[in-house]
Amino acid sequence: MIIPKTREEIELMRHSANIVSQTLGMIASEIKPGVTSLYLDKLAEEFIRDHGAVPAFLGLYDFPNSLCMSPNAQVVHGIPNNTPLEEGDIISVDCGALKNGFYGDHAYTFAVGNIAPETEKLLQVTKESLYVGIREFKVGNRVGDVGHAIQQYTEAHGYGVVRELVGHGLGRKMHEDPEMPNYGRRGRGKKFVEGMVVAIEPMINMGTKNIKQLRDGWTILTRDGKPSAHFEHDVAIIDGKPELLSTFQYIYDALGIESNEEEEFKQKV
Repeated sequence: MIIPKTREEIELMRHSANIVSQTLGMIASEIKPGVTSLYLDKLAEEFIRDHGAVPAFLGLYDFPNSLCMSPNAQVVHGIPNNTPLEEGDIISVDCGALKNGFYGDHAYTFAVGNIAPETEKLLQVTKESLYVGIREFKVGNRVGDVGHAIQQYTEAHGYGVVRELVGHGLGRKMHEDPEMPNYGRRGRGKKFVEGMVVAIEPMINMGTKNIKQLRDGWTILTRDGKPSAHFEHDVAIIDGKPELLSTFQYIYDALGIESNEEEEFKQKV
């Protein structure tokens, strides 16, 4: 069952999402060769708690850490460890925070130093597909419209769209209705209504769409060992249109990147 949110609830969710955004911005300046994902995880937990929130992933379904850290061929749900990052790696950092009874949850895939041009393109196209999907999240459209848009955009570049893992509704629970696949057919699935909040999160592979899971019960990898990218935003429908509750701006500030990609989805003042 879809649970639309009131304007007051959406503002509480914006606060939770912003803590995640700030956490990812803090992490951005720390990601470099030689750093371990476990070190980054500890920084994130401390940062989230210092901002009056609880790390949402820690203990969720018995997950052991505060961040999902998924390098290179890992798609999502990687467990932080003591293996140092290396020049040329990429790493998806997925973060959640719980505050005032509501969740924030989003992700960004970072380059570690200089990366191969083909990997840079994967990151660029995957992030672009996120906004392509967000444009379809509006009153009257359906779940399939978002998935179809993301699928068409990424498959046109020859990439594989993961089927088994999807975005989701967000609110007082981390995972609410509806599921938000990154593939689909236009006009299919549940209809979007005012006040909906979802996490849209393309998980796109350089090669095959097929995946496998490690014996740890969490880590998902591409079956062919090629890199995977993952970007995620929290989005609400306000006045019929999509509005971002999360932002990558803290990341861009940390990395010295200029971007206006979020302008059309910002809160109207």
